[in-house]
Amino acid sequence: MSAEASGPAAAVAPSLEVPNPSCLEPGSTAYGLKPLTPNSKYVKLNVGGSLHYTTLRTLTGQDTMLKAMFSGRVEVLTDAGGWVLIDRSGRHFGTILNYLRDGSVPLPESTRELGELLGEARYYLVQGLIEDCQLALQQKRENLSPLCLIPTVTSPREEQQLLASTSKPVVKLLHNRSNNKYSYTSTSDDNLLKNIELFDKLALRFHGRLLFLKDVLGDEICCWSFYGQGRKIAEVCCTSIVYATEKKQTKVEFPEARIFEETLNILIYETPRGPDPALLEATGGAAGGGGVGRGEDEENREHRVRRIHVRRHITHDERPHGQQIVFKD
Repeated sequence: MSAEASGPAAAVAPSLEVPNPSCLEPGSTAYGLKPLTPNSKYVKLNVGGSLHYTTLRTLTGQDTMLKAMFSGRVEVLTDAGGWVLIDRSGRHFGTILNYLRDGSVPLPESTRELGELLGEARYYLVQGLIEDCQLALQQKRENLSPLCLIPTVTSPREEQQLLASTSKPVVKLLHNRSNNKYSYTSTSDDNLLKNIELFDKLALRFHGRLLFLKDVLGDEICCWSFYGQGRKIAEVCCTSIVYATEKKQTKVEFPEARIFEETLNILIYETPRGPDPALLEATGGAAGGGGVGRGEDEENREHRVRRIHVRRHITHDERPHGQQIVFKD
């Protein structure tokens, strides 16, 4: 219960006498309620079960609905104990009263509570508090903008549009288990999950510098692609087929170091004018290579895609330990 002023008990509005129910006429005020006398100095408020004790000066100091209620322009009702009844939630009414007293109040930190307080301020027409709540909510929306957004590619056309609409280098992860027709090796599920987790970590780390895309409809099971200035620079494919005895299995690799290296390499395409040839050469980029002139072979190299694949086809037998195992590409 909030209270204002500490006047003597005699200054409190006296309790009202309860009329005989048989004396009530049709259309008269509800049982136990009658209009409040505007001359009462102190007011007891029952707002949705929350009890507050304040003065008419506080309630009528600003041009609000409460001023209209307690200046005699609007009839208000009290119960038998002298409490003025207001049919609203009392959760934030104490804040409303403090604003009317002081002209400012500390606002809730929670966005939800801010919205609730804004609703109450609008109901009571407390314009200053309405503006303060709206400004605080706007600031929270700006500060709580998503850390990063990762579009999901659902068609080649959509991928082309995304690549054409950004000036940032692009990292795309394709993972589509439905492309596999063989069983997976024992470590493949873990490695596929590790690829996805690495993608999320890189997206958080390089947000704002690189655009990250996810592709769930491509032809590979797990493949990384790196784009600079609208064209593919490198590709890291993470799947292979294992030819075991009497069966074939799909193996998913996790070449973490190579993926991270290609992500760093693609950062040199941040500059709009294109990467420095010397820097590309030093980092093994697509435009790297010796020579001073720019011949036809060098230009062709610039448009090649660096493709890094794990061993695509592996054949081995399962002979007893100690016998030779043969691997073939």
